[in-house]
Amino acid sequence: MKEVWNRIYHALAHDTAASVIDMIIVAVILYALFAFLKKNNAQRLIKYVIGFAAVGFILSSPVVGFTLTGKLLTYTIIIIALGIATMFPQELRRNLWRLSSPRDKAEIYSTQYDCSDDELRKGINDIVRAVQNMAKNDVGALIVIAPTTIPPHIIESGTELDAKLSCPLIECLFNTKAPLHDGAVFIRGNRIIAAGCFLPLSQNINVDKELGTRHRAAIGITESCNVVAIIVSEETGVISVATEGELTRYYDSVMLVEKLEQVYGLRAIPAKKRKRSRV
Repeated sequence: MKEVWNRIYHALAHDTAASVIDMIIVAVILYALFAFLKKNNAQRLIKYVIGFAAVGFILSSPVVGFTLTGKLLTYTIIIIALGIATMFPQELRRNLWRLSSPRDKAEIYSTQYDCSDDELRKGINDIVRAVQNMAKNDVGALIVIAPTTIPPHIIESGTELDAKLSCPLIECLFNTKAPLHDGAVFIRGNRIIAAGCFLPLSQNINVDKELGTRHRAAIGITESCNVVAIIVSEETGVISVATEGELTRYYDSVMLVEKLEQVYGLRAIPAKKRKRSRV
């Protein structure tokens, strides 16, 4: 061991600048690895990773003489990275999408849901099918997707449900004979939080005068809260989406799936080329 540390000391003294940079890079990689494991409740793995890396470092030294074992363990970081990618594919994918998305959307990828990605995708499909069915039948609807917190006073204005999301349930809630059809339905993850909620109307004078109460309410809630609102026009069956106080009309099923996957952190969010004009 003394000979090993003497070799390390001479290597560091030979090229101090390169050695310092080398140590900083290794420290950053290890910090990122341990932070990732801690965030995903895998703290117990940290001690095994440290032990495995230490053994690999020692055995890879030519002084020890374990040539084959040392050669194998020089790829310790690659083996660890592959292992983590196998154990946490969803979390790794969300972090990669977070890096490729605008900085102001980072909150979406740090949001935790009490369900898997597959359950989120099923919920998205249920929402899209329900919206498409209501659009074909000219049934008005206002659905608010809340990836983060929901203002309590708005939830209290309706009826709390906390029901599992499904296409038939959404359509039932907006049935014209149902008592809750006039208000907004709030959804988080794959759960319907509340229905029949009253939303603040937008006071923006630039909003098209032809738009009804549902559209103004959708714009109003997205002006004050980090939510996305889906609107189905009762008169025309046109599907619109409001986000950040802006309204985009004429959504089809493909566009709606893509938008919801972005909201749920299942897809990277493209950077805005320029601000859309209000409709």
